[in-house]
Amino acid sequence: MLYSCKLKSVCHLPVIYNKKINTAGTSNTDVPLADPGMYQLDITLRRGQSLAARDRGGTSDPYVKFKIGGKEVFRSKIIHKSLNPVWEEKACLLVDHLKEPLYIKVFDYDFGLQDDFMGSAFLDLTQLELNRPTDVTVTLKDPHYPDHDLGIILLSVVLTPKEGEHRDVTCGRTASPVLGFCRAELQNAHYQNAQFQTQSLRLSDVHRKPHLWRGIVSITLIEGRDLKAMDSNGLSDPYVKFRLGHQKYKSKIMPKTLNPQWREQFDFHLYEERGGIIDITAWDKDAGKRDDFIGRCQIDLSALSREQTHKLELQLEEGEGHLVLLVTLTASATVSISDLSVNSLEDPKEREEILKRYSPLRIFHNLKDVGFLQVKVIRAEGLMAADVTGKSDPFCVVELNNDRLLTHTVYKNLNPEWNKVFTFNIKDIHSVLEVTVYDEDRDRSADFLGKVAIPLLSIQNGEQKAYVLKNKQLTGPTKGVIYLEIDVIFNAVKASLRTLIPKEQKYIEEENRLSKQLLLRNFIRMKRCVMVLVNAAYYINSCFDWDSPARSLAAFVVVEDMLEDEEEEDDKDDKDSEKKGFINKIYAIQEVCISVQNILDEVASFGERIKNTFNWTIPFLSWLAIVALCAFTLILYLIPLRYIVLVWGINKFTKKLRSPYAIDNNELLDFLSRVPSDVQVVQYQELKPDPSHSPCKRKKNNLG
Repeated sequence: MLYSCKLKSVCHLPVIYNKKINTAGTSNTDVPLADPGMYQLDITLRRGQSLAARDRGGTSDPYVKFKIGGKEVFRSKIIHKSLNPVWEEKACLLVDHLKEPLYIKVFDYDFGLQDDFMGSAFLDLTQLELNRPTDVTVTLKDPHYPDHDLGIILLSVVLTPKEGEHRDVTCGRTASPVLGFCRAELQNAHYQNAQFQTQSLRLSDVHRKPHLWRGIVSITLIEGRDLKAMDSNGLSDPYVKFRLGHQKYKSKIMPKTLNPQWREQFDFHLYEERGGIIDITAWDKDAGKRDDFIGRCQIDLSALSREQTHKLELQLEEGEGHLVLLVTLTASATVSISDLSVNSLEDPKEREEILKRYSPLRIFHNLKDVGFLQVKVIRAEGLMAADVTGKSDPFCVVELNNDRLLTHTVYKNLNPEWNKVFTFNIKDIHSVLEVTVYDEDRDRSADFLGKVAIPLLSIQNGEQKAYVLKNKQLTGPTKGVIYLEIDVIFNAVKASLRTLIPKEQKYIEEENRLSKQLLLRNFIRMKRCVMVLVNAAYYINSCFDWDSPARSLAAFVVVEDMLEDEEEEDDKDDKDSEKKGFINKIYAIQEVCISVQNILDEVASFGERIKNTFNWTIPFLSWLAIVALCAFTLILYLIPLRYIVLVWGINKFTKKLRSPYAIDNNELLDFLSRVPSDVQVVQYQELKPDPSHSPCKRKKNNLG
């Protein structure tokens, strides 16, 4: 900016003007002849006044971010321990057009933690006069609390049209007609111009900058095991810090435990071609003192294969215990699987090998490997606008149980095309594929745009389908559709055997919260199940009343020949804990309500699963039940019942001796856990796309 000012004051360069513009909302000002939509914006960040306090000492460590079109174009330095910071920093930008406002966000820097939000404001660039320095005072607000004033930021801005020959030149540099400019002045200005050079990127280059990362590292912190005791009570309050280059993450604190269960998921961007090293440190939170160091470990990303989820158990060095994590490297530009033209099932040889791998003849070869899943994430249309500019930065997350893969981000687009192919090994054919679309936000967690849940058994192989995106609860539609092409190949016998063992535990699930609507829904579901039992009791009682002689006679014969073996297990948890204070009582009441809500859900789901088994909601499971009943009938016909009970008892008593770490299970309950409840049936139900929202339809309407 200083450079351009000297040019005007010393050289008095001739300026060519267009005709005067006299339209609504504009002044009669001579506008220089410029390339349409190309402007130079010089910003001087002066100071802040009466900013919000975010630290314990009543101060903050503020810095400012400037964004245009949802992308960060400049970041100021940090002023420590001040609510009235003075920056006096200058930045120079080339702006493609003035439709998008300048977004100003202020944060409090917090070392090792997530920076605290201190307020934001917008500057409408269309209201600025050209070629005239303007002092601007913006009032900071919090969108969630618009009535709260969070201080002001003082700026000086100059908006200047740029000529076509300056399009690829950095801010402040002049063209060849500057012949009368004094050489000494040019040399003095050159040094000042060099300071702006790193900040004078054209806005389109700034938009391309996020694409420099090579991939995404998705990390799930599951748990810690046998950590070192740091407190006098023999326990610790552990938390974990992660660092990859300049990127940091801190987990939540788990009080008074040596075996914490975090279940947290986060992502890092991978900028290095060879991977990089993730430094991990575990700490014990010590109130009022410096936190105690528990141990450290590292993850060498170059040693991990791409597009695959790895479960790692890391020994803590300089300490005790282990950390258990899931690590996935995805969305790398160098991985051939990301190209739609290269995938396993389109290659005839590869497809033949996969079909052979899961053929009925290989039943007992690796029982855990049930099948193969390939997902093509093609594109999405009509997504929700998450940014103030009316656009989004969408990326897609594909999850199957604990496997989590990500696409790249398509910036400033509501109709993104990803063209990514992901493959999964299926461990349970009754799993549900979850595809979620998010909006990337560097300053905060990603914004939810939509989600679909697709049971593997409902997939039609090789068909490209448009799935209407749903809300987080999967109960209703949201804006947009996503186009997927999915192929599933599996061994039916392995899948049937796998049905009779416990389901794989999903590490990341949303915590249950108290909801009046959810509690009422579960109560209604429970009432329906109870009414079914009551009606069944009335029906059985009518058999004894001989209201219908034929029915009563048939019931009499059945009762005489039927052998009932009932096992009842009553588990009662007596909770005797002292509740101190009103807040603790509120929490206790809330926990009881959540427990009641969950119990109603479990009981209602159990009844609905039994009903849906006989309703053929999942034909595979209904056929499996029929085959199992026929086989059991044949066994009872050929083998006396006492021998069957004897073998079953021996198996139960010796199970722990044969497999000490085996999980005790009930095959019938494991089978029912695969049958969806009525709520899950609604969640998995596909919605029909609205023809009026089709891009082709809209295009035809516009042409008409």
